[in-house]
Amino acid sequence: MKNITLGTTGITVPQNAFGALPVQRVDMDTAVAILRRAYEGGMRFFDTARAYTDSEEKLGNAFEGIRDRIYIASKTMGRTPEAFREQLDTSLKLLKTDYLDIYQFHCVDQCYRPGDGTGMYECMLEAKEQGKIRHIGVTAHKLGVAKECIESGLYETLQYPLSYLSSEKELNLIQLCKEHNMGFIAMKGLAGGLINNSRAAFAFMSQFDNVLPIWGIQKMTELEEWLSYMDEPPALNAEITAFIEKEKAELNGEFCRGCGYCMPCPAGILINNCARMSLMVRRAPSASWLSPQWQENMKKIEDCLHCNQCMAQCPYELNTPELLQKNYEDYKKILAGEVKVN
Repeated sequence: MKNITLGTTGITVPQNAFGALPVQRVDMDTAVAILRRAYEGGMRFFDTARAYTDSEEKLGNAFEGIRDRIYIASKTMGRTPEAFREQLDTSLKLLKTDYLDIYQFHCVDQCYRPGDGTGMYECMLEAKEQGKIRHIGVTAHKLGVAKECIESGLYETLQYPLSYLSSEKELNLIQLCKEHNMGFIAMKGLAGGLINNSRAAFAFMSQFDNVLPIWGIQKMTELEEWLSYMDEPPALNAEITAFIEKEKAELNGEFCRGCGYCMPCPAGILINNCARMSLMVRRAPSASWLSPQWQENMKKIEDCLHCNQCMAQCPYELNTPELLQKNYEDYKKILAGEVKVN
């Protein structure tokens, strides 16, 4: 297993890390068991956030007593200095630690800078001086914001969606980070569930020597799959490359990644699933997608207000109302048996 160093942080860990958003969906005992097994299996980098409900508390319980053997990154959605300080202190308390290895501004829509009037970057510097954080990072979904953060020289790590479905413009961020000696933490390596081949996903990441993927894990079976690559990491060979090219051709064009940043919808539409239902039915088959509950959820698309609030909030600048309508029309054909899916 290749080790990755995250830019100027000096943090060096196996290129196989743990994304702790999904553990908020399981009970405490299950989460603790999964997290401890991840450590036993060789994972050393764990990413969480104050916004992930009880994820931080679960990490705190799992790693009490071995804090110095792992790296923990967390995030703040605080947009004022007061909220920043409150969230940081809460995170430290729940994680049962007196410091974070990396603290990240979560899903920013601007590049915070010293003297910009918000006081936000000054909060990071203050926390670093107090020893509460060791390195300053940022997470983004918008390409322009991510690029500005890299070029600012103010951040040591960037967390950004990356998978083999990423566009060339998005892939260019990897080289840009390398040129600025900035660590690249890759989230959404499975494109929000659209990628179902872990070997191909892992092999894709392995070609980069400055990218650390954090795999979202909520089941022990998922974890064991990722841990199996510790000793025998998949390589980006001709077979996997051909598979990826086929996948990219199939998913060419605009599609919803399911991030949910367009939510909530004033019409009550569950956009983050409804706007990609056609793909989910085909790529993550489950009878539940055609259940009465999901039929009701999809029918809400008829109530779309066309307020374009979702478009304004979409980090990928998608035409969300159009995607919703296309998915709804396809869904109705599937229900009617006019379109066959596996």
